[in-house]
Amino acid sequence: MFEETKKKVRKYLSNDIGIDLGTANTLVYIAGKGIVINEPSVVALNQKTGRVVAVGTQAKEMLGRTPAHIVAVRPLVDGVISDFEITEEMIAHLLRRAEEYLPKMLGPRVVIGVPSGVTNVEIRAVRDATKNAGAREVYIVEQPMAGAIGIRLPIKDPVGNMIIDIGGGTTDIAVISLSGVVRSKNVRIAGDKLNNDIISYIRSEFKILIGEKTAEIIKMSVGNVVPGEPMEASIKGRDLITGLPREVIITDSDIREAMSQSIESLLEATKEVLETTPPEILADVMSRGIHLIGGGALIKGLDTLLFDYLKIPVYVTQDPLTAVARGAGIIIENLDGFEEVLILNEDELPRKK
Repeated sequence: MFEETKKKVRKYLSNDIGIDLGTANTLVYIAGKGIVINEPSVVALNQKTGRVVAVGTQAKEMLGRTPAHIVAVRPLVDGVISDFEITEEMIAHLLRRAEEYLPKMLGPRVVIGVPSGVTNVEIRAVRDATKNAGAREVYIVEQPMAGAIGIRLPIKDPVGNMIIDIGGGTTDIAVISLSGVVRSKNVRIAGDKLNNDIISYIRSEFKILIGEKTAEIIKMSVGNVVPGEPMEASIKGRDLITGLPREVIITDSDIREAMSQSIESLLEATKEVLETTPPEILADVMSRGIHLIGGGALIKGLDTLLFDYLKIPVYVTQDPLTAVARGAGIIIENLDGFEEVLILNEDELPRKK
């Protein structure tokens, strides 16, 4: 009875927030409202004053378009913090915006998703940045686990579930059973790497320089990792020979060739995880299939290619971009029920109930 009363009081005094802290996008879930923020993980900084000019979509629109004294930076690289202070500023800005929906007296309790296999130092950096940004309590969960919870897989049951979370900086491949990660692999092949592959290919084949934003647009519009109906798009860039603007037509086969090496590495990494998975769990995965989440799950033909390569059913989950954020939200709304999926620092005692 006392515990129930305490929970009700806490609910009125502070918010419960789930965050998917991604290299490309950060999503914020607030209990009672759902996902309220889905913004690019970009911060625009005025170098003269040291002040943050913009965060999220506004800052992303400034990429490649800023004067010399304003820089648009991405403070997370390969899923981990590369610039602590700017990450702190970004999280603080997003928390303030989220709490405008449900203003409360005390700082929020936050569950935040990180890539699998991150070091204790990296976990500490995420925890400290979130606390410094105004959170009262911070709990860390691996993104594939949060994603599995977000798409309602039975992670507590003694059955194998396989998740591939293709984000901006990293891809997490994980096999989950009994609230734990049985096998996992984190590879630096994800959305950003594919964008860079496209930029390099177009520079090499067409002698044109394009930016990240253009590469992202053509990847999602005409990119298809399986040959199908021909698609094409026109892109504008700088001619490397004349230095003048030039427009060329890019086809789906160009993009497929540009991404082929990275996609092949992704298939190999998935195969490696399956090769080390215990036979009983592997049998579960074969019957239950592999679930794709994250922005990279939307790349056309990826599920078909994986099925052809592995001979295991592959499913692109509904709304794959928000799976981790939804999972973090489910965890924060029932912390006691999901305590065993949280990551503890080596020097940290179990959380008191």
